[in-house]
Amino acid sequence: MNGLLAVVLAGVLAIGPLPPGTDFDYQLGGVVEPPGGVGIVARDRTEAPAAGRYNICYVNAFQTQPDEKPFWRKHPALVLRRHGKPVVDSAWGEWLLDIGTASKRTRLARIVTGWIKDCAADGYDAVEFDNLDSYTRSRTLLTRRDATRYARSLVKAAHAAGLATGQKNLADYDGTAIGFDFAVAEECSRWHECGDYLAHYGDQVLMIEYRRADFDAGCAGYGSRVAIVLRDLDLSPDGVREWC
Repeated sequence: MNGLLAVVLAGVLAIGPLPPGTDFDYQLGGVVEPPGGVGIVARDRTEAPAAGRYNICYVNAFQTQPDEKPFWRKHPALVLRRHGKPVVDSAWGEWLLDIGTASKRTRLARIVTGWIKDCAADGYDAVEFDNLDSYTRSRTLLTRRDATRYARSLVKAAHAAGLATGQKNLADYDGTAIGFDFAVAEECSRWHECGDYLAHYGDQVLMIEYRRADFDAGCAGYGSRVAIVLRDLDLSPDGVREWC
């Protein structure tokens, strides 16, 4: 682990900030060797981190990955249901996890903590939990309070493992209140939300845009302060990849 990122001080792991003055690549759809100017890389938890970079481990903590439905069928009580059927985020075809009770949050956090520990063992420096605003797609079955209580336990587990933690989306919520260290903001220029993240996290924000006009606007407004990348929506290895 990079000494800048987590050091042992009096027996406690101290989490360092995102490295300044470098570009960021979002590689959730497949791995490529990052260009020389990229010092921060986010990859799925099933992939190895990029050598010599600050690495962020992507963990889908609030919804299911499309290819992991067989795993969640073994834990049917932890999948959010309406009239007996899983509640689906239709944009991604992902089932929402049921964080609506303390007992279920505890059981889910136990599973996700195992993934967090794997990220740390693999050499990642940080973890982002997708997706704090999932409750907004729950058809009112879940609340913001459910999400933040669950997130607090995940942040605690990540810090115990020596990993910085990234808030993913929900721009109007100040995640520093529950210990998040930085933010990963998708399409904040498109939805005019970037200022909210900057107000909460300062320069500890990573931005991803999927449309050229939004990317250009983000670069003009924030490119001197934070890392911004233009990607294709599928985040494919050979897809669009540009920086300010």
